[in-house]
Amino acid sequence: MSDKNRSKINPAKFGFAERRTKPRNERPGAIAFDDLGNAQYAWRDERMMEEGEEGESRRLRALSVANLVLVDDDPPPVGKKVAMNKQGTRVGYNPYDSGLLQKSAFKKQKNLRALSKWIELRNKPADQQEDE
Repeated sequence: MSDKNRSKINPAKFGFAERRTKPRNERPGAIAFDDLGNAQYAWRDERMMEEGEEGESRRLRALSVANLVLVDDDPPPVGKKVAMNKQGTRVGYNPYDSGLLQKSAFKKQKNLRALSKWIELRNKPADQQEDE
């Protein structure tokens, strides 16, 4: 990336603050594949494979990105309401962009006793219905 394009990118726009440091050109390792085709990370320096705290700190330092810093998000605006998402209940649920999901009005409950009586009357033969 050239210096012209770098000056146009604002890292604060993406939630990052940039510290000017010298970029590291060499990588601490590379991705290699074993006989079965599984990807494995192969360290270039033998000291990276040491066990214990010293090896762990070397691996963490090698994989860290020096020019990125975590920045707290701005607080949400006061009084901003959650937008309605009319398609959320039909299309599917996206937890990151769901909006307010609202069901349509509840259906009136059916009287199951009256329904069972109606089914019994329907299933009885016609001559038994006339006797009653």
